[in-house]
Amino acid sequence: MKTISREDLAARLDGRERPTLVEALPEKYFRQWHLPNAVNINHDQVKQRAPELLPDKHAEIVVYCASATCQNSDMVANQLTALGYTNVAVFKGGKAEWETAQLPVATA
Repeated sequence: MKTISREDLAARLDGRERPTLVEALPEKYFRQWHLPNAVNINHDQVKQRAPELLPDKHAEIVVYCASATCQNSDMVANQLTALGYTNVAVFKGGKAEWETAQLPVATA
C-alpha cells in the first residue's frame, strides 16, 4: 500500500489539487476532531459509504486513523483498492502525528 508523509500531505492540502481525506475511525472519534475536509468511513462501512462519499474512483484519496499503530487506515485503503479505487494512499502517522505537529483540525 502506498503511503504519504505528514509533510507531503500538508503540502498537498495546501495545493490546488487536494486529495480527499478519509478518516477510518468510528464516528465518535471523527466528531471530536478530524483533519480539515475529511470524510468519515469506518472500516466496517466501506462498501456502503464509499460509492456515495467517494464517487470518483480515480481521485487521489488519503486514508488515516489514530496513530502509526492503528490498522483501520490499512483496512479501509485495502477495501477501497479492492472496490476499484486507483489512487489510494495511507497517512501512517494519523491524528497523533498531525496533532503533534500542531496542524489545523476541524470539529463536527
